[in-house]
Amino acid sequence: MEQTKTHLKELEAESIYILREVAAQFEKPAILFSGGKDSIVVTHLAYKAFYPAKLPFPLVHIDTGHNFVETIQYRDELVKKLGAELIVGSVQESIDTGRVKEESGFNASRNSLQTTTLLDTIEKYKFDACIGGARRDEEKARAKERIFSHRDDFGQWNPKNQRPELWNIFNGRKNIGEHFRVFPISNWTEMDVWQYILQEGIELPSLYYTHTRKVFQRDGQWLAAEDCIKRCPEEVVIEKDVRCRTIGDISCTGLTLSTAHNLEDIIAEIAATRVTERGGRADDKRSETAMEDRKKLGYF
Repeated sequence: MEQTKTHLKELEAESIYILREVAAQFEKPAILFSGGKDSIVVTHLAYKAFYPAKLPFPLVHIDTGHNFVETIQYRDELVKKLGAELIVGSVQESIDTGRVKEESGFNASRNSLQTTTLLDTIEKYKFDACIGGARRDEEKARAKERIFSHRDDFGQWNPKNQRPELWNIFNGRKNIGEHFRVFPISNWTEMDVWQYILQEGIELPSLYYTHTRKVFQRDGQWLAAEDCIKRCPEEVVIEKDVRCRTIGDISCTGLTLSTAHNLEDIIAEIAATRVTERGGRADDKRSETAMEDRKKLGYF
């Protein structure tokens, strides 16, 4: 247990150092806040990094319009609690103004549409650094990321054109119109995140804990039976005890059958599972390189 505390202290110190580097090197940084556990931990770390001063970064939420109600409720309560600034980019607005075209059919999702809304929001508010909660252990494309991840003047990511990062020296120099995505918990694992949440007593959306929900099965995944998902005639809605391991757009967030009602249960469940955290994300299964393709276009 003592070894775990020391390990988490080292990770926390590194992340706080990175967040302070962001504040020092950039003029208009922001935290990309999804309402998921990783962005919640990043926000908590930023609060600790600058306490007792006010959180120096606004929270930017790209709202697909197909979010879980619990996510939005949690977001609004956290913003009020921290006295933080909230900026919301609306995918629905991007659809209404013709910036993006909504998908149709049974597998339609607004997840990929977030990219345009995100880049428009970055340009509108002139953010030069966007802090995200991605971790290298999540997915193979994210394993290629630097902590300071350079994006060109189109907001796109080129994995072959990134700065070396030696001895925790981060290079945030850029040309006009370019920006950086910064990932302060890159070196954390899913288990680290959950153990830190337990240690710090961080509140989370109720979606992360086992609850009874109407669901249906598609391609081996349990999905929430919500109006925003078009179901096939043979897809039967039933009630199951489930929880989320990762939270995103309802249409692509797979639910896990679970009996984990508290943080200790969740940690034990993760220690025993052989399914990756994003194994339940339908958007990652559209192709072998789905995540990398989205990232190259400007995705999180």
